[in-house]
Amino acid sequence: MTEELLIGLVSISDRASGGVYEDKGIPALEAWFVSALDSPWRIETRLIPDDQATIEQTLIELCDTVGCHLVLTTGGTGPAPRDVTPEATLAVAQKVMPGFGEQMRQISLQFVPTAILSRQVGVIRGKSLILNLPGQPKSIKETLEGVKDADGKQSVPGIFAAVPYCIDLIGGPYIETNDEVVKAFRPKSAIRPQST
Repeated sequence: MTEELLIGLVSISDRASGGVYEDKGIPALEAWFVSALDSPWRIETRLIPDDQATIEQTLIELCDTVGCHLVLTTGGTGPAPRDVTPEATLAVAQKVMPGFGEQMRQISLQFVPTAILSRQVGVIRGKSLILNLPGQPKSIKETLEGVKDADGKQSVPGIFAAVPYCIDLIGGPYIETNDEVVKAFRPKSAIRPQST
């Protein structure tokens, strides 16, 4: 029996957590995982304000207590005073994975010059990978899947292609993806036969 991937989804927004408007980050992520994953998974969701201590506590709880293999945050990564998601993420990190933030900005720069204002980070805490994603559903999808040219060929890889192998390396379950959405990349030596 394949181990289930446990995903923590954290939407960070003063206004959405205060009921001023509906959160769109968590539903967008949930819909994306339905289309992208071919192996068993389930999610734990949290909707919290832009408060560094609250973000840190939530990330620690999802990693250490709930045991999430992957934690994705949306929101709070810009330069505004209340944008403290990267600070909270780095505060709970044991290893920083700078390639994730670099690639997220590379993807977003294909669409908007203000992508350089984004401070998203990727880190590891114990056996959990934590990634800060953008807040907009369209940007979330682009970040995870990457950018395709007019012929449908990938021109800029999305970050999720590297996530399954990263989770293998930190001791999590083997994740299989729907290649039509995003093809997981692993070295040949790390590829297992397709499960049925």
